[in-house]
Formats: sequence, C-alpha cells, structure tokens
Amino acid sequence: MAKSVTPWWKALQIRKEIINASGQIDDVQMSLFQAVHGVAATRPPYADAAYYGSITHPTERLVDLLTEIAIRLGGESDYLKARAVTRLDQGMGGGKSHACIGAFHLAAHPEALLQTELGRQVAAHAASRLGRPIASDLSKPHVVVLPCDNMTPGAPVKELDGPAETLYERFLWRLFGKDYSLFERYQPFWNDKSKIAEAIRAVNRPVLILVDEILDYIGNGLDGADKPDLAAQDVAFLRALLDVVNDVPHVAMLVVMIASDKDSIALSPAAQQRRDDLNALLDRNGFPATVTEVGDFADILRRRLFEAEPPVEVLRATAEMYRGALEDKAWSKNVWDAISADWRRNWADEVAACYPFHPMLIGIAKNEWSKVTGFQRVRSTIRIFAATVYAHQQRGHAGEWVPALIGPGDLPLSDNAVREALLGSGLVEDERTISNYRSLAENEVVNAKRDGGIARMQDLERGPIMWAEANPFAAERAATFVFLASIIGTLRPGRGRGASAPEVKAATSVADSLYTVTDADSVVEELINTDRGMSAVEIIPGRGNNQPARYFLSTRLTHRMLVNNIKRTITDTERDEVIAQFAARLSSSGPFRELKFVTADPSRTAKEVLSTAGIDNAHVNRLIVLDPAQFSLRNGMEQATMEALTTAMGLGRGVDQLPVQWASSAVYAVVNTQRRGNVRGIAVEYLARQKALAAPEVQGDDELKATGTKELSAAKEQLEKALKRAYQHVVFLAQPDPDGERVVQDYTFDSDNLTALDGTMVWKALAERDKVFDAAQFTAKALVHNLRDQDYGRSLSEIRSAFYNAPRLPLLYGGDSDLQHAIYDAVVNDQIRIVDGSGNDVAVTAPAQVNLTSAGLRLARPIPPCPTCGIAEEDHLCSEPAEVDTTGNDSTTASESSTESTTGTAGKGRTVAPATAATQASSSSDVAETAPEKQVAFSFTSNVLNQDSAADDFAAIFRQLYLTLDERQVSYLQGTLSLVMDADAAQTLAEKVSEAGLNVTTRDM
Repeated sequence: MAKSVTPWWKALQIRKEIINASGQIDDVQMSLFQAVHGVAATRPPYADAAYYGSITHPTERLVDLLTEIAIRLGGESDYLKARAVTRLDQGMGGGKSHACIGAFHLAAHPEALLQTELGRQVAAHAASRLGRPIASDLSKPHVVVLPCDNMTPGAPVKELDGPAETLYERFLWRLFGKDYSLFERYQPFWNDKSKIAEAIRAVNRPVLILVDEILDYIGNGLDGADKPDLAAQDVAFLRALLDVVNDVPHVAMLVVMIASDKDSIALSPAAQQRRDDLNALLDRNGFPATVTEVGDFADILRRRLFEAEPPVEVLRATAEMYRGALEDKAWSKNVWDAISADWRRNWADEVAACYPFHPMLIGIAKNEWSKVTGFQRVRSTIRIFAATVYAHQQRGHAGEWVPALIGPGDLPLSDNAVREALLGSGLVEDERTISNYRSLAENEVVNAKRDGGIARMQDLERGPIMWAEANPFAAERAATFVFLASIIGTLRPGRGRGASAPEVKAATSVADSLYTVTDADSVVEELINTDRGMSAVEIIPGRGNNQPARYFLSTRLTHRMLVNNIKRTITDTERDEVIAQFAARLSSSGPFRELKFVTADPSRTAKEVLSTAGIDNAHVNRLIVLDPAQFSLRNGMEQATMEALTTAMGLGRGVDQLPVQWASSAVYAVVNTQRRGNVRGIAVEYLARQKALAAPEVQGDDELKATGTKELSAAKEQLEKALKRAYQHVVFLAQPDPDGERVVQDYTFDSDNLTALDGTMVWKALAERDKVFDAAQFTAKALVHNLRDQDYGRSLSEIRSAFYNAPRLPLLYGGDSDLQHAIYDAVVNDQIRIVDGSGNDVAVTAPAQVNLTSAGLRLARPIPPCPTCGIAEEDHLCSEPAEVDTTGNDSTTASESSTESTTGTAGKGRTVAPATAATQASSSSDVAETAPEKQVAFSFTSNVLNQDSAADDFAAIFRQLYLTLDERQVSYLQGTLSLVMDADAAQTLAEKVSEAGLNVTTRDM
C-alpha cells in the first residue's frame, strides 16, 4: 500500500461498543421491550434517542415510515394525509425491531430524535407533504407498547400490567398510564369498537400503538395458555382495534408480523387459523411496508460500524490505488471480464459507497447472501462485517498486513467471531453441515492460531518472492473465497456451485502491480493440487473460456460428520445414564466393606433421594458414590447436595432431622461441578461414537468401521479418565473436638491421579485427616488413647458400635477384626481388662474370643501395681496395702519405698517369696524401662497483647512441647489451636501447617 494513502483502519473510527465487545456486536438484534422497559444494566444504548439516531442510516423506506407516523400524530387537521395502520412483514433480520424503536423514539422523544440526521429527514419529508413545518413535539403523543414477544398470555407481569390479564386489559393499562379508575370504566368492553374508540379519545392526546411480534402471542402463545375464552377475547379485541384505529383522529398503529411466506414457524391448526384471521385484518386495514432494501447494505453497515464518514481525499486516493490492476490487460482478460465485474465502470463511486469494503464483497452480500432464505439480511451482515473490521484493525495496530479494501477473501476465518458469525448467519441452516464447515475452515483454510490449515501453511512456507510483502495471505484469501462460495451451496444465482477459477483469482488480487495474474494462477493451482492442496476441495472441470473450472469444499459423509449429527440427538437423560454406568463400574470399595452407588431421580429432590437410599447400615464402613446427575460440589452449585448430605448425616433441623445412627461410618464420593461439565461433554462424544459405530452406513464400510472402532475406544478411555478426575471430593461426618459439635467435612483431591471412586485412595486421604486408621495403625496403645473415661464400664457391643457411629472415633481398616486384636493386645499388656457383670476378670486367649456382640462383658481399667512389689494390688505381698488414688493415679506410702524384705499374702491366697534388694532393684529398673505413657491435656484462652509475662509463659510451654516432639517422646496428638496474630506471621504459620498436610483456616479480624 502506498505510504501516501491513509489505511481505512486509521481513517475510520470503529464504534466504541464494537471495540468493547471485541468485534462481537451484541445489540444488532434490537429489542423494543428493552428499549422501553430496560433499566440499569438491561437498558441498551439505543434506548437513548440521540444514540439511536446516530447509528441509524436514514434509508428511504424508514424515513417514509416515520414520516407517515409523524403526520398521523402531529399533522393536526392534515392527519388524514398519512395512513393509520402499518404492518412490517419483512423476514428475520430485516430491521423491523429497529424501525419500531425508531417509531417509539419519534413519539416518546420527538425533540431528541428530530435533532438527528434521521429526524431531520423525517421532518423535511413531513413538511414537504404538509406544506408547512410539523410541530417539533408532534403534539406530545402518548405511546402504547405491546411487545408481544415478551408477553405471556394469561400470565401478566404485575410491574408492567398491574391488574390486567387479557391483551385488551394490558392495552388499557398502558393507554391510561396506570389510571385505575379509567381502567375499570372501560375494562368490560373488550369487543366494543365504540368503547375502545372512546377510551383512546379519553387520553386527549395523539396515540401511537406499537405491537411487536404479534404472532408470538396469538400463535403458540395462546395455545400454551390453554384458555379458549382468553384466546377468543384477545382475537376479538385485535379485530376491533384494527377497525377503530382508522376511525380515531391522530392515532397511528405499527404492527410487526412476518409474512407467511417468509416465516416457517410451525403452528397448531387453531394458531394457524388465528394467524390467517389476523393476516386478513391487516390486509384490509393496514399497509404493508419494509424499512430496508438490498441497496441500503453498504450505507447501513458504515453507519452502524463507524463513528463518522471517511474523508473524501482518502476515498479518492484508495480508489486510485487500484487503477493499475483494474486496467491491466492480463487481469481484465483472464479475471475481470470473466466475472462480469460491473463495479469497475464507476469504480470511484463504488469505492466511496462501499468503503472500507471492496465492491465485489458488497455485491456478493447484496446479490447472493440476501437471496438465501435463512440469512438474516441486515442483522447477519452487520455481525459478520463488525467482527471482520475489528479483527483487521487489531492486525493493523500490530503492524501486520491489512487489505486496502476488505474483499471476499479477507474475512479472517481464523477469528472465532468472524467464523461463527458466518456459520450462524443463516447461510448454512443444517447443523450437521455447519459443524462440518467449521472443521473445514480450520483444517483447509486457517486455524485459530494462524499457524495451521492447508492454505495458511502454503503462505507460511512460500519461499522468497517479489510480491510476498504486498500479498502475504494470497493462498488463505483464495481458500477463504472458496469457503464462502461453498457454504452457499447451489444457491449462487446464475453462477452454479462453488467458486469459479477467475473469482478465486480476483479474491487474491491487490493494488500492487508486483502481484500479477500469473502469480494468482500459481497460488490457485497450488491450492487445489490433489497432493499438496486442500484435501476436501472438489473440482468441476472447465469447458473453454465461457465455462471455467469451479471449486468447492465437499461435505460428503465422513465419520466426523456422522458423529456430529448424532451428537445433536443425544438427550441429557442418555448422557447422564451412561455417566452413572461408568461411575458405578469404575468404583472400588478398597478397605470399605460396602460400596453403594446412589442413582439420581430427577422426579425427587436430592435430599429425598439420599434420605431414602437405604445407606444407614450398622457395623459396616461404607463408601457411597453419588450420581453426578443430581449431586455435585463447588462452583456455586452445591447447595442442594450439601443440604442432602447434611440431612443424611443426621444433622438436619426441623422436618429435615432424620433418625440416623450410623452416619459416621458412611463416606461419600462426590463429583466436582465444573469437571462434571467436562465429563458431560465427553460422554456425549462417547455416545455419539457408540451410536455411529452401530449405524448401518458405518457397519457397511470397512474404512468407516475401522475409524469408528478406534475413535470409540479412545472416547471410552477419555471418558473414564475424565470421570475419575471429576470425582474429586470426599465428604464425611467429623467431630474435631471430642466434646464439640458434629460437622460435615470434605476432602478434595488436588492431583489428577487420585479419585474418590477408588476406596483405597479415599481411605489413605482420610487417614491424613485422622478420620480413619490405616492398615496396622490401630494398636492397643491407639485403642487406649481413644477411650474416654465414660467408655470404661460400657459393654463390648457398645464399644464396637461406637467405632461406627461416633465421629470422634476413627474408622478401622479391618473393621471388627482390628478392634478384636486391639482389645486382645491391650488385655494381654494389662492396659485394659474385660470383666463380667460382677466385675470379675474374664480371660481371653485369642483375638477371636473377644466377643464384640456381647452386652454382658464390659471394658474396665487395669488394676494399678503396687509400687513396692510391682504386683497388682489384689496380688501384692507387701505388709501394708497400697493406697489407690480415686482419681486413677497411684500413691505410695513410706513403707512402699523401704528396701527391707517383706512377706505378705496375695489377694488370691498365693504365697510369694520375699524379695531381695537386688531383685527389687531389678524390678525397679524394669519398671523404669517400661514406664507407662501419660496423657497430658490442657486448655487455655489468654490475651497476650502487651502481656510480656504471659507471652513468655506460653513460649516456655511451646518450647517444651517442641523439645518433647523433637526427642520423639510424643506418640499421639489431638487438638485445635486458634490464635490471633500478626498478618505476616499468620501467613508463615499457615504455610507451615499446610506443608504438614493439615487443614488450616485464616480470616481477617
């Protein structure tokens, strides 16, 4: 591009709302309802009359429509010079809602709108027809807006409809500005034309009635209400209103209802009858109108996309740049003449009208795209071109190549917004084909990263060449045009299927003379080469100069196409069922004795499902896997699941309080909400491949069958892996403080290699949280440590139950067997006793003899030994009986420290030989070596702020605790510590706690 010519992306300022939306313009589909009723965040920019006027190109038909309304409302005695009822019947995306909003602003904010270019033209046209200027306030009209696409028959919105229910009552409520007395006066007369006319006159102001998308209301809307009386009244009211509007002065009515031949909506017989009736009424009373035509495309685009018109000198300079290429004999003979480029004749004018778009691209949009039935003309074109100019502007700012005029090969398919705007525009209606073209765009043309795609790779790998800088995207531009021509299929008027060779070459052209027709030939030939070019391109051979070769991207059946088509038929129920099947199959119990999968039931709440799942089983550790279809945690979606779990663990309140006894031994595996979404997507892929493989067309094709088998296996593996990762959470009942409240706690696996579906992994994780004992961890010492004072004297069956229903007690790896061994070892080591109902010791000779179901056998504390002779109190031989401290601590007398030989009688009548000093010393040594452990427990609450002595005391305590731990003199720790401290110190301490594998919480004070 010549340096003297300002590029379009500098000469034109893209509208801020487009830049803010990164090219994905979001208010193309305007809403009359939002313009009238939108507030705060829901109030769109076009709700402002001045902004609306600034973005609206004053097309001849729109100006004519608004002029009619202006004269009807504000023309005083000349109101009959304008029509009363107008019907907008264009198809989707034709500008109907845009026109309704313009009419609303004209009547509701006449002074503001008439100051815009659009308003000035309306005022000028009105003055021309009236022979005098029209009043700037249009006699202050009142506007009645019935946005039927936002109104549900029989279900009024109180804020908007007040006491009204029928369409007539909603009309009255808006007509009278919520005046209840007038509303009641005319409410009964829904079919009375004279009363309706009287009601309109009662306003004593001109009235504009806007009825948007009336078919949404009288069609399937009234069917859904299932109220025959309401339907009859609403239709009768519309019939009467359409007759009345013509008879009441200074009343105008604008009705939006797409013509039947342009609207393929399916209607019931009753709804179709109502549609036909209304069509007849509108034909009789109204005047059909459109507000845009094909010739308005370029003007509408530029007004909608850019803040101001381009400078004239830029338009002239840009047009002049292309003179050389357009007048080149080789280009003319082989390209321009072959494609009938009529825009060459008035080139400067065409550039001025289409800038910054190439006339060839605007011609395709006007003459080809607009002919496609599903294409939403103005709306779709604005979306496509807005995304395009934004993407190119970004490239220009980044110093990349940008075309001087955006041509048919310059729609950047690497940009997601551009590609999806094209595919979603209506040019392609079939979902399967859309999906296939999306894949073709990425694989054949250019991918999102702009480092792949066959055409893009040809540009990147092209060697040094003279025109490289002038046209660095030649192959991509050619392929892009082939793509555009292909998505229209056989609908290109007079051109046949796909793109002709001259058209493809034209799409690659630039203003630089270094790029010749010969270069264009080479680019196209390389692109369609069967070995190195686009793999999906099909070629229709040419027949001489009059019938050149044509190219199009094929959408013949592939396995991917079949899978994508089937994916659209898979229901959420099918998807969730296969996920549940996989989750149940992948689950393993590990150390848990029982594994249960709780299946979802959409007809009931999560709480009801879990409460009736039969999971409260006695004396068994259970891993309960919850169906992802109904249960999940995190991402703001966990309330129902947490309420269900809380109830199932017996922590509910009021009506949710259930008599749950064995909640402590139930552990729940729950899926992560966000990862569940990923699993659902993969499950759909799996099901689609499963169904595709079973399809007759695949079974009858060996190649497709081999592909399908391979892809199904990969999809299955991917689903299993994703599902395991998704089961990230473990939920259980805990009691951090043995004397405190029971709470629901959860553990989250951070590693993708761990899953809550694996009972062994779950058990290991819970062992870190002291919820369970791992294998071989539950010893006699651990048993004694976990016993509380009140546990002594309880029966063995109660002790056994406690390890399944008391959350203060960890679950046992081997269940009953672990408990039997621990009790047996403790008895053998004189750490506890088993006694009968009379308090007599009961001997056990093996772990299996510990009868955990017995209600008569109890646990008892061991009898303390005599400090003198080292024999249990009931057997000791000292002359003086040992004193037993009722607190459980041993006490001694002076005689117990004597080293003299003594003789005594055992409690059971045994005779024991006198002990010598030597044997006593030996006994003392043995006692020292096997000194029993002691439990140390203390609690504190203290303010150490500015209390130096208190701080020193606690420092000494924790220093001693550190030394004790460092010397490995502590065998068990349990407790909760809460501190208020300096923020930096708190962060450091929290990190240390986390490094130790402990849970820590911090909060601001």
